[in-house]
Amino acid sequence: MNTIAERIYDYLKGFPPFNLLTREQLLSISKSVDVIYLENNQFLFEIGQPVANHFYVVRDGAIGLFRANNILVDKCDEGDIFGLRALLRKGEYKLNAKAIEESIVYSISLENLEAYITANSDASQFLMASFASNIRVKNTEEDDFVETLQHSSEYTYLQTADYSKNPITCSINTSIKDAASIMTEKHVGSIVIVDNKRPIGIITDKDLRTKIATGKHLINDSVSCIMSSPVIAYPETITIAEAQIAMLKHKITHLCITKDGTNNTELTGILSEHDIIVLRENNASALIKEIKRSRSAEQLIDIRQRTEKLLERYLEQDIPIDFISRLVSAINDTITQRIIEFSIAKMDTKPPTKFAWLAIGSQGRQEQLLMTDQDNALVFENVDEEKYNSTQSYFLKLSDYINKDLETVGFELCPAQMMANNPKWCQSVMEWSKQFNSWITTPDQDNLMLCTIFFDYEHIYGDKELVNQLSESLFKSIDSYDIFLNYLGRNALLNPPPLSFFRQFLVEDDGEHKDHFDIKARAMMPLVDAARLLILSHNIKAINNTLERYEKLIELEPQNKDTYLFCIEAYKNLLTFRTKQGLKHNDSGRFIDLESLDKGNRLQLKRSFKAVKEVQELIKVRFKLSQLL
Repeated sequence: MNTIAERIYDYLKGFPPFNLLTREQLLSISKSVDVIYLENNQFLFEIGQPVANHFYVVRDGAIGLFRANNILVDKCDEGDIFGLRALLRKGEYKLNAKAIEESIVYSISLENLEAYITANSDASQFLMASFASNIRVKNTEEDDFVETLQHSSEYTYLQTADYSKNPITCSINTSIKDAASIMTEKHVGSIVIVDNKRPIGIITDKDLRTKIATGKHLINDSVSCIMSSPVIAYPETITIAEAQIAMLKHKITHLCITKDGTNNTELTGILSEHDIIVLRENNASALIKEIKRSRSAEQLIDIRQRTEKLLERYLEQDIPIDFISRLVSAINDTITQRIIEFSIAKMDTKPPTKFAWLAIGSQGRQEQLLMTDQDNALVFENVDEEKYNSTQSYFLKLSDYINKDLETVGFELCPAQMMANNPKWCQSVMEWSKQFNSWITTPDQDNLMLCTIFFDYEHIYGDKELVNQLSESLFKSIDSYDIFLNYLGRNALLNPPPLSFFRQFLVEDDGEHKDHFDIKARAMMPLVDAARLLILSHNIKAINNTLERYEKLIELEPQNKDTYLFCIEAYKNLLTFRTKQGLKHNDSGRFIDLESLDKGNRLQLKRSFKAVKEVQELIKVRFKLSQLL
């Protein structure tokens, strides 16, 4: 063995997965490794370039992985592997890889990956673990939905693969001609040969091309002549990452899915390379790209419906609800942005001045997972008094286009008219500031209700500086009338934990939802209202999401950490529960038939109510509300 290969071998054997290989396997890899020297700031690969047939290991120095806006996503130090996910995904690079100091990198080919690493069960297991450990979802204010979507692609790899549950089969006595006819009739690219429902072989389109079209076998021969046997089988819980590694390892394009993951039990499905491509194309990142390429609101209907399927799939996989809510919100926001662009194009003239579109309520908090009604507002730049009416008229007409197109996509019009096509919610910065000040200085029940809706506003489109001006005016009014927070606190206590004296759920007394439990008003909103009040008391407007508000409160008030962690746990459970109920019954999930719940669900809900009680007790003391109640 040459000296360079010896040095590579000695280095790699100290790091996984190379330390899991046999000596012979690692020696073979070391002999074919390419050594790459990079100067500081030199790129190894860039966004948009075709993925090379290699992955990389840092030998010396450090490699930074950057998004397009030069934000560092990850830093790879000595021994770290990178480029593997891109190699399995194929296509183009999604990140820039750049030396952040003078570096030496080892380049290892796909052929070596297939021949030695995925072929070694321990090393292959390490690759699976690396898919999981590389998922890091940040919650910093700088984190935006682009990074969220990048992580969504990583979560896609860890989902259970959505395989075909109706595999096409035939017996060992079937002729090749008949098998090909069945494949053609069923529009499939493979057929599994079964014996007593157990898979014993498989034929694919490739077999027909290479073994029949070339004349190696006759069309009337038995399928046993050309089938691949034994089949490669996996259990029904196989993840996309496991499937990709298995296909690389065995150099195949189809996996059989069986009851126990062996070919000794009943065949229950078939998973193809095409299925994996489809799954990748239905992750959030792919949906965002489709939204941006769309040309009408009608084209967005299908994308939003596929988002619902994505939501269902993520819930089935027990992906964290906070991640899911950020993801769905990012898709909803992008749909809204595209619709605004369509609507501006419909107008006779360009906007007369700067403006911003705001999501309010649950969408403003990034918590609108289901297709509920829309809540939005518009703020435009201050204009001269004589231009105000014409400017507002323009934006009201624009808002009407936007609201109607959102309805087309599936977001119902708000029955309470909390939308930007209502003159009350389409105003200049100055008029909005007056409105906020009026609500704050006259905190009656109606105004407090409006505060709980409109103070959760989130910039979606347009000039962000206008939104910053709104926030400045909001806190200026609160500072000048600080008793407002006490009134807001009293409002936050209007819904105490929803259990009666006898520890029974409090349900609706009458109306359409009689005897149903209102999970939104009685359990979720008390936690939402408490988080809003407490975060506003710290003069923070930039954080709207309820879970992120509690996380920030833990940082600001470490003495109350246990209470806020309890609130986070409770709100995640409630949000998950409501979403699952809504998907199950095809509604908002707000009203729940308690008779349909098992004991475990009831206990989980009751535990969430304890978090409501704890945070409300904290508010009562903090804002000295005992005498006001």
